[in-house]
Amino acid sequence: MRRLRLSLLAASVVLASSASAFAADAPTVIPAAAVHTAEQLRDKAMHDDTAYRIVEGLTTEIGPRLAGGPNDQRARDWVVAKMKALGFDKVYTEPVSYPLWERRSESGEIVAPFPQKLVLTALGYSPATPKGGLTAQVVAFPTLDALKAADPASIKGRIVYVGARMQRHKDGRDYGIGSPIRTQGPVIAQAKGAAGFLLRSAGTDPHSRAPHTGVTGFTDPAKTIPAAALAEPDADQLERVLAHGQPVQVKMELDCGITGQYTGANVIGEITGRKYPKQVVDIGGHLDSWDPGTGAIDDGAGVAIAMGAAKLIHDLPQRPDRTVRVIAFANEEMGLFGGRAYADKHAADVANHVLGTESDFGAGRIWRMSASVKPGARGAIEQIAKVLAPIGVAYDADKPGGGGSDLSQMHAKGMAALSLTQDGTYYFDWHHTSEDTLDKIDPADLAQNVAVYAAYAYMAAQAKGDFGSAPGAFPGEQGE
Repeated sequence: MRRLRLSLLAASVVLASSASAFAADAPTVIPAAAVHTAEQLRDKAMHDDTAYRIVEGLTTEIGPRLAGGPNDQRARDWVVAKMKALGFDKVYTEPVSYPLWERRSESGEIVAPFPQKLVLTALGYSPATPKGGLTAQVVAFPTLDALKAADPASIKGRIVYVGARMQRHKDGRDYGIGSPIRTQGPVIAQAKGAAGFLLRSAGTDPHSRAPHTGVTGFTDPAKTIPAAALAEPDADQLERVLAHGQPVQVKMELDCGITGQYTGANVIGEITGRKYPKQVVDIGGHLDSWDPGTGAIDDGAGVAIAMGAAKLIHDLPQRPDRTVRVIAFANEEMGLFGGRAYADKHAADVANHVLGTESDFGAGRIWRMSASVKPGARGAIEQIAKVLAPIGVAYDADKPGGGGSDLSQMHAKGMAALSLTQDGTYYFDWHHTSEDTLDKIDPADLAQNVAVYAAYAYMAAQAKGDFGSAPGAFPGEQGE
């Protein structure tokens, strides 16, 4: 009898294990009732102005939100109060620390051979120029690769200028040209002995004299040089002067630099799940912005889209099965500090972060969805795609989903992720400039974004089964 009992026990363990394995391998499905509710959310969101009122309030009452700057704490307090006013079930903050960089003043000019002013802006982590400014001869390169290949002897003591241009594209792909020049260029120039660095702004409006700021790749304060971006027409002017073949001297006068450490915070609001409150669908945007504009498209819109979507889900007759979490990330602009802090804090619990994505590409209409999920969840992604198709979103099954800028860090820990790509045709006309203001947002386009986020988040929260989140689940995918 003892042997029989042991055999029966062993058999029951095998059957239980098989059942568990079958459940784990079963395809993830979104119930028909949840699909129907998501369609209703989608349609309601297309006529809802909650997100527009949020971004209008944030940019009007707070304005620019340079990380660690005068409006940093005010912006966090504003979002906490707004989330509470919208009825979020839980609102809290998680601390984020980072270097405090300040901009005070900036100017530039061609000193010789044809003296005239230049419109420029200092780049993040640039140090100040010496008192009285930095005056040096300019050495120009057409591309980053040309700078990499240059003889240090041709650079030593000079101001390096890189003049590559970006063009407009719906997917914004030429930022892959401009961003590396801005981040890597100053580091390379410093290592080769340059006295300073200038680039043609990483932007796409050839007629705007609003220069595009942005972060450099400087990490060691002892290895930095003054670095700035020229407005597009001013870059053209500098190149015309250089074409005369005479030595060109430029003066940069920047008052900026790192002044210490600062502790800010990610602001988090939740619509608590009814059945599985510890399982989370992540959505969000970053709360900080650069200082020349009011941070409307980068990224007040993203924070507003996520909050607006969560508010619609909150207003349903019944809470979703899983928690919908909105994160307003701290200091994305100067190094993804909020995203990294969030990923480090929640990495051990990554399996409970069911699916996530962040809005950080303006307020243009979402036109493409892609996903990084386990194979058994592709059917559920297709269900989401069918709900989004009527409002202009196409599903690219061959492209991975990175989760957006800050949530790319959580994706790298193993969170399943979407990319919801907005129309970025004109985004880089205004990105990181004084032109990043509320008038660049079309309320109807913003509402379409909210519709996408509300439908996706709700369907993910109601899915039967998971999307594959687990530690190290997506090796080789480091996000966007």
